[in-house]
Amino acid sequence: MSVTQIVIGLERSNATGPEADAIAKLGFLEWVFAHPETVTVQVVRAALSEPSLQNPTSAAARAFADVLRQAMQVAGVTPVRRGRAARLVH
Repeated sequence: MSVTQIVIGLERSNATGPEADAIAKLGFLEWVFAHPETVTVQVVRAALSEPSLQNPTSAAARAFADVLRQAMQVAGVTPVRRGRAARLVH
């Protein structure tokens, strides 16, 4: 399913607050698993540039755009391991 199709569905939603956030996260997962290729930072950046995400009006569509931005930030982080593995502290 394309970003535009997901946004169109989210724009029809009257959900607000935590419900809008939950619906947006489900939309994001649907998009990731339906995407034909690996979802990279570049793919997320392209999704964010889609016209349907330029001025989302519903809370769910705005939350979806926020989830995409968060995914781009997280995906852009490269974990660095320095020295020995950290020990758990109780």
